[in-house]
Amino acid sequence: MTSEPREAFVWIWLPGETQPVVAGKLDADNGTIHFNYGKSYLDRTDAKNPAIAIYAPELPLRAGILPLQGDLGIPNCIRDAAPDAWGRRVILNRQFGLKGRDVDTARLDELTYLLESGSDRIGALDFQRSATEFIPRTPNNASLEELLASVERVEQGVPLTAELDQALFHGSSIGGARPKALIEERGNKYIAKFSSGNDLYSVVKAEYVAMRLAALAGLEVAAVKLVKAAGKDVLLIERFDRIALDFGWARKAMVSALTLFGLSEMTARYASYEELAEIIRHRFTDPRDTLKELYGRLVFNVLCGNTDDHARNHAAFWNGKELTLTPAYDICPQSRSGNEATQAMLITGENRFSQLKTCLATAHHFLLSQQAAVDVIERIETAIRDHWAEVCEEAELSPVDKFYLTLRPSKTNRDTSVADILTFRANKKAAPLSSTVSTASIFPPNPNPFQTLNLLKFTHPNPFPPVTQEKYQQKTSPVNLT
Repeated sequence: MTSEPREAFVWIWLPGETQPVVAGKLDADNGTIHFNYGKSYLDRTDAKNPAIAIYAPELPLRAGILPLQGDLGIPNCIRDAAPDAWGRRVILNRQFGLKGRDVDTARLDELTYLLESGSDRIGALDFQRSATEFIPRTPNNASLEELLASVERVEQGVPLTAELDQALFHGSSIGGARPKALIEERGNKYIAKFSSGNDLYSVVKAEYVAMRLAALAGLEVAAVKLVKAAGKDVLLIERFDRIALDFGWARKAMVSALTLFGLSEMTARYASYEELAEIIRHRFTDPRDTLKELYGRLVFNVLCGNTDDHARNHAAFWNGKELTLTPAYDICPQSRSGNEATQAMLITGENRFSQLKTCLATAHHFLLSQQAAVDVIERIETAIRDHWAEVCEEAELSPVDKFYLTLRPSKTNRDTSVADILTFRANKKAAPLSSTVSTASIFPPNPNPFQTLNLLKFTHPNPFPPVTQEKYQQKTSPVNLT
């Protein structure tokens, strides 16, 4: 194995371009990595396609070594383009072979992960050892069967053959912990997600169901489809950071919400929907519509049990001047135990409890009245109810999958689940959602991921006495756009 690199050059695809230009250099020094724009990049002032900041609030266009923010060890907008848990496992397998299964990911430094991962990474950056020659690390497109074989070997800690190594290496730069790869099919680029050897149920089908229901609820989400390879389910998510042009692929620059917050991995627990709404009001295109969209995503996450809504699972496009919310991605119900559940990001104040009343309490941060917030909740829960059966049929859920993706009612949870609210309102014409749902805790004590979406028909009297919205009305006045 070669010694750790001390520098790497950052290449960027400017808006509308299909070829990258060198933007600057990363230098490693005592555990931190600093960035410095190159003079040739700063001198790009031509009107056609001038230089843009990689992300202006963090790396503004100016000469010299740029300081790191807070407790960061590397600029966040650079870290966004680095591989996460799965990609690092692939790189460790390549570097250490059989031992890679037990090697700590900290064994390799951040520059190594940037330089050893594939070039077709999320966003508009790549990393090279040269400032003058761009050599893409993009092997030939692999079949899903080859990729599945690669995934299984990495999970087992078995060294990859040369062919399988190339098949999986292409997707090693993607974020996230689950097995995945990049493929191109019929003029479209996809992220392929695979089952893991220790899955208790079909996680890829759970994500498919959630993403499809979110789209049917009127939310802007990445397009998905389920396919089979070697008898196994594979989820294909169409990439929204690529634009097909006649002469190649253009790339769209992206930054994660963690970058918007200026937080490190260690302080990510302080990320909040409330603060993200504040950023959207001041720095995003179409802030009012974006706030309503984000609020809908929050509600859907709560309803479907997606508690993995951390700050890297929210992102924005960056065009050098403005931010625009990307389509939603990585919406997947999470298994859990206990009587309470919490979202990965704070919802309002210090409250992160996965409850619709918490969503109502924060509505004013999204410039929504209580009634407008209730309308969003009602629209989403109605879409879930109306489309649940057809989407499960699309996914061809097995009896085992259905067991894990539905709520098995019990005396301890049936009086507080949204499933009961939906069923009662559908069958008994109960009071409107605005007078019932605000008191409901939506997470029953089951370790089943899609518990809130179950539409089993229960026969019991209405357990939800009317509750007025005024009880939860916030004293804080709505925040105006500035």
